[in-house]
Amino acid sequence: MGVSGPIRVVIAKPGLDGHDRGAKVIARALRDAGMEVIYTGLHQTPEQIVDTAIQEDADAIGLSILSGAHNTLFARVLELLRERDAADITVFGGGIIPEADIPPLKEAGVAGIFTPGAPMGEVVEWVRGTLSERAARGGL
Repeated sequence: MGVSGPIRVVIAKPGLDGHDRGAKVIARALRDAGMEVIYTGLHQTPEQIVDTAIQEDADAIGLSILSGAHNTLFARVLELLRERDAADITVFGGGIIPEADIPPLKEAGVAGIFTPGAPMGEVVEWVRGTLSERAARGGL
């Protein structure tokens, strides 16, 4: 992962969920903040998402999940990143995620969760700050 260039983020819609407005809004906000954003489109498998992140030399993966399958999909993406020696890629996400599910997701390795109504500036600053901290520690 390179610190020298702009932050590279893959935004993905895993699973069968067909609603991508939120993902597109996040992708646009990150792009407008100077990040390179790769939007994978709808109906991506965890394998496709991880393959894209590795091929694109991404610093982070943002998952948008509205289907209720967040526990399974986040876990699978994190597992695949570990299997592919790419666990240094930060995973964050958002969507319809019950408050009670957020602490276990974070314990599993999801770096950040944003629920509906999160201000775009907050998401942008979180991504920038989190990845800058990792880079400073030598993690990127």
